[in-house]
Amino acid sequence: MLRIHIVHVGTIKEKYLTDAVAEYEKRLSAYCTLDNISVKEEKLSDKPSAAETANAVRREGERILAALPQRAYNIALCVEGKQCSSEAFSRRISDIANEGFSDICLIIGGSDGLSDEVKSACRMRLSISEMTFPHQLMRVILLEQLYRAFNIAAGGKYHK
Repeated sequence: MLRIHIVHVGTIKEKYLTDAVAEYEKRLSAYCTLDNISVKEEKLSDKPSAAETANAVRREGERILAALPQRAYNIALCVEGKQCSSEAFSRRISDIANEGFSDICLIIGGSDGLSDEVKSACRMRLSISEMTFPHQLMRVILLEQLYRAFNIAAGGKYHK
């Protein structure tokens, strides 16, 4: 069974989002083993300088790199990544598994994004949308798209 790791910065505090995460985790259990890995989010001042923000992204990036599973196919979720349809995402997940990877790691950065070092450690850069989403909500969106991708691959009726 394919193992999906989601490395994300920070934790979700809102109950409606934690409930959604739990629901998609339950649904995904039919298709894969899911591993959520949370890394500490850097706290910034109310009006951080560019240098303070860059240092926070760098420190979060160091924690992300330390948390990446060995031998996984790493995918960075970032604005400069490639967008694809749900069907294309489903095919890509299947292709990665067919290439011999048993682990796929998807990485969600903090509110200021991912460091260049994290992006460089990834084989793929994925953009979910040109729109901006809170990084906590991004976890729910990613889980839903993973569920949709597996359901498409299995010939299910969830995707219409």
